[in-house]
Amino acid sequence: MSKENKRQLLWSLLGDLPERQSQITIKKINEEEKEEYFLEELLMNTFGNTWVPAYFTRPKKVKGKLPAVLFNHSHGGNYQLGKNELIKSSDYLQKPSFAEELSRMGYAVLCLDMWGFGERRGKSESEIFKEMLWKGQVMWGMMIYDNVRALDYLSTREDIDRSKIATLGMSMGGLMAWWLAALDERISVCIDISAQVEAHSLIRCRGLDHHGLYSYVPKLLKYFQTSDIQALIAPRPHLSLVGNHDRLTPAQGLDIIDETLSITYDQLGWQDNWKMLRYECGHIETAGMRSELCSFLQEHL
Repeated sequence: MSKENKRQLLWSLLGDLPERQSQITIKKINEEEKEEYFLEELLMNTFGNTWVPAYFTRPKKVKGKLPAVLFNHSHGGNYQLGKNELIKSSDYLQKPSFAEELSRMGYAVLCLDMWGFGERRGKSESEIFKEMLWKGQVMWGMMIYDNVRALDYLSTREDIDRSKIATLGMSMGGLMAWWLAALDERISVCIDISAQVEAHSLIRCRGLDHHGLYSYVPKLLKYFQTSDIQALIAPRPHLSLVGNHDRLTPAQGLDIIDETLSITYDQLGWQDNWKMLRYECGHIETAGMRSELCSFLQEHL
């Protein structure tokens, strides 16, 4: 089966999704100047009457068309945090925040509030999941849809170099990074932190309840292994940073993903574009991880 057919099959598992309109409407609510960047507070109309709150940062010291990073916030039960993770960081991410770090490197950054987080609170994650399920929707599919529309928006900005868009995130955000990169080739570089969940290993380890409802896709394992999805990213650069003691990403699953993707990239002649680095830690971003991802971005974006 061709990559395009695999993508179509993967999309078909993500439930009834809204049609993508040709244009995306944006409202700028506020703009303020920070030490390293300008912060735009936006509302993004993804479909119908749905407006998604977002932050967009652009570095103060760089002019012209900018490379961009679509940053995906984590979960961690921090429903109040949402997109604020971009500018405030979190307990398990390094400091400075990614807004500061990436601005210093010359990147623009976009981050959305996912369903149930930040300014989109009001319904619990389980309530959203159940309501969508009744309506034929898959919560994870709707979350991915929002980020595809975010890419649509980045493509309309005159200050963005469309050929240089990366995506990164930790935990739920990292899961979003590799799913989005697999489904949308506009992503040039993918970086995920603590997000390599090999489904069968997780089942064998009795670890399903370590993860929230949001990412479970009906019938997925009838057609795809985790590495099958990520193989759709190849040969684009993909860095995965993981902890050997992270119970959310069982170690035997990391072995399977690394071995399979190493073979995939090697067969395509781009073996240096896949890299999994393992650290003696749990479900956190370490200083070593931060250093490595910055170097990877500089090299490939």
